[in-house]
Order: sequence, then C-alpha cells, then structure tokens
Amino acid sequence: MLVLFTDTDTDITPQKAKEFGYHLISMPYSIEGETTYPYEDFDTFDAHAFYDRLRNGVLPKTSAISAERYKQYFEPHFRNGDDILYVHFSAAMTATFEAMDIAVKELLEQYPDRHFYTIDTKAITILSLNIVEEIGDLYKAGKTIEEIQAWAQREVDKFAVYFFADDLRFFKASGRVSGLAGTMGTLLGIRPIIYMSSEGKMVNIGKEKGRVKALSRLIEYVRELGENLEDHRIIVGHTDAPELVEEAVRLLKENFGSNLRIEIVDVNPTAGSHCGPSTVGITFHAKHR
Repeated sequence: MLVLFTDTDTDITPQKAKEFGYHLISMPYSIEGETTYPYEDFDTFDAHAFYDRLRNGVLPKTSAISAERYKQYFEPHFRNGDDILYVHFSAAMTATFEAMDIAVKELLEQYPDRHFYTIDTKAITILSLNIVEEIGDLYKAGKTIEEIQAWAQREVDKFAVYFFADDLRFFKASGRVSGLAGTMGTLLGIRPIIYMSSEGKMVNIGKEKGRVKALSRLIEYVRELGENLEDHRIIVGHTDAPELVEEAVRLLKENFGSNLRIEIVDVNPTAGSHCGPSTVGITFHAKHR
C-alpha cells in the first residue's frame, strides 16, 4: 500500500489531511525559547492570536527536525509493509531534508523491500497546498505512484503564487527572500511583491505602495499567467488579514467569474513566522511560475 505524507508548512490542517489520506509531519517554531509543534502541541491553530503576538513585537524562530523524529513518523509504515510518498515544501528553503535523507537511508537498510518517494512542491504554504490537494485528488482516484509522479513532472511548475508582505521586519530577519535586502529600505507603506520561483525560492520581483495597489498587482498576475482557472483551485492565503481576503475574493470573482473554486486559508505559524502578519497571497494554475 502507498501511504501519503505531507508537512504542516504546506498549510494543510489535520482535518484536510484526513480528507485526502495524508499523514502529517509537524514543522516547529520557537518563541522565547519554547518550541511548538503545530497540530501536535495544539489541536486548532488560532491564527488571530498568533499573528497578534507578532504585531506586538514577537519574532519567532524556526528550526529543522531531527533524523530521529523523521524515523518516528516513517518507521511504523515501513514496518507495516507500506511504501511512502512524501509531498513536501521546498527543499531549497531548509536543511531539514538532510536529516530526512539520513533517516530514510537507515530505514531502507532496515526495510529493503520498501520504497520511499518524494515530490518537491518547490513551494511553501498555499502554493504547496494547491499541489498537495491536487495529488490528494489523484490518490483518492486510485492513481499509481508512476501516474502521480508523471503528473508532478508536468504540473508542479504550472502552479504559481504571488503575495505581498505588510511588515518587512520578518522577511529581513529570516533572510529567505532574494532581492529584498537593500531594495525596500524602510519606506512607509511599501509592500514587496514576492513569488516562488521554479527553483523553489522566494524572490522579490517588485513593490507597490499601499495594500490596495499591492492586491491589484496580484490580480494582474492572475490575469497575465492564469491558465484553466476554473478547472483548478484558487487559494487565497493570509496571516490574519480577513478584510484583504474578502477584497481579494471579490476581485477574483469580478475579473474571472463566479465559478472559481476559491479556498481561503490561514498561513501556518511556522511559515508565518517568516512573513509576519497581514500578508496576503494568491495561488493558481498558470502558464508558468
């Protein structure tokens, strides 16, 4: 049997993971020395409370998980005779997969008849989620691992995400966005526009003054790059910015029709630690990223 895994950095919740048949790996964050594992140390993510803490000056840190922890996730399934497909957030953004590789190598030596497959979404948060859900659809439809891998080879780079950040302190502290340092400065009201590249990295590609113009810029990217929008999910993700999300949904329907499958998602706390509160993004099926 093929068993699906994904991680909390893809914005999936335990409820949605269960819907598609995913097992969930928790990616931690730390505040004032206390480490929290999402959906293991709490059942429901209170996004408003978390992002309010960030607004009040908290700067969380994130960290990789250990090889031993990966073994704890994977070993019971190998022992049970299952193979594993892990659909994960971008390997280009973290060193955590080095620990995973060590764990898997040791487990496959112990269980040589088992197979371990990965699909790198080359993304994080809602872009990863869009791909995770599409693969979940294929899994539920009974597609083989070969068919799922072939789909991923064709389609992973045809899902795009564009978003803007409201508070540059968090991205500057994380150092995870290329082209951001020295470009934005501390200009009041400037929002960097960021996307995920085909290399799986966050790249700053422009800026707008004010949230309204930044949101309009996101809609223009959907217009310019969108492909078969009604045949795929459009996911709007945010870090406690409900009014902006409401406006984003209105603009999407106004510009591209009311038949869109729009999902609204709270960005998970681990990834949200790097972008800060009031960030908004849109992911959609595209001609290219």
